[in-house]
Amino acid sequence: LLERRGANPIATDSEDAVHYMAQHTHAFRWAQANRELIAARFAEQLGTAATKVSDVSHNTIQHEEWRGAPAWIHRKGAASSAEGPLMIPGSRGTFSYLVEPIGDKDAKDAAAASLAHGAGRRWQRGFAKSRLSHKYRSKDMERTKLGGRVICEDRELLYDEAPQAYKDVGQVIADLETAGLIKVIALYRPVLTYKVRRRDDD
Repeated sequence: LLERRGANPIATDSEDAVHYMAQHTHAFRWAQANRELIAARFAEQLGTAATKVSDVSHNTIQHEEWRGAPAWIHRKGAASSAEGPLMIPGSRGTFSYLVEPIGDKDAKDAAAASLAHGAGRRWQRGFAKSRLSHKYRSKDMERTKLGGRVICEDRELLYDEAPQAYKDVGQVIADLETAGLIKVIALYRPVLTYKVRRRDDD
């Protein structure tokens, strides 16, 4: 589609658009199922049951109203503020935030009813190791300043997901508060030991 049309728009009812949105819906549902499976396995390891109370996607295309007219809103690394309270994750070495979207009189126009999905990466994956390995051994990355412990079978991933590879989530939250878009409800501190495994067949 990109090769044929480039960045030119396509009609909503065109064959290309219908096919694209069908693929988008398939990917969206697969991601939801994947998160549910992860949560179920995590709860099983803890020996408890879990009930889903929120599942906020951050890479979507949705048909919504914007500035009084129908529009396709493409959120990349952003969450819809229309779904109620949501988590804005930090990194494994910082707090994560539960926030209530409040908006302001111009919020929907200014932010397209969207909020940051998380702290956001400072460095893309694959570049973190070269920036950190001269300062930290991989073993040093297994503990965080907040007391969290990571057991990871992939040494590269320890660097890729290091707290230093992410932006300051506190500043992200402060910016959203200053813009009048959120109210912080609670902070979450990562203290659990967890295991990360990268599978080539996933």
